[in-house]
Amino acid sequence: MQYMLLIYNSPDSEPVYGTPEFQSMMAEFSAFNDRANADGVLVSGEGLQGVDTATSLRIRSGKVETMDGPFAETKEHLGGYYVINVPDLDSALKYAGMIPVARFGTIEVRPLMDYNPSKN
Repeated sequence: MQYMLLIYNSPDSEPVYGTPEFQSMMAEFSAFNDRANADGVLVSGEGLQGVDTATSLRIRSGKVETMDGPFAETKEHLGGYYVINVPDLDSALKYAGMIPVARFGTIEVRPLMDYNPSKN
């Protein structure tokens, strides 16, 4: 089963770019990547650029509307994601707990929809 691990955090709670604390966090991300790859569960994952680079789109009454920034205003921002392939939710939660942002942000764990079950 594939799960998406959505990484949320408040920008003011994360280590400042370039500091030793930031470098340590990035080393932990690298260790997570290495572990998930070695375990054969990592499907994909990337960080996202800041919310100031986002554009939201919606269609209302047949007209396309675009807005700068994210649609929802929240304290925590979606900063990145991983997609992992593991047997169950307990396994997905184990890997989510290895992501360093879990200590100061939130990791949302969601199963992906499988629209092609015959290919499994």
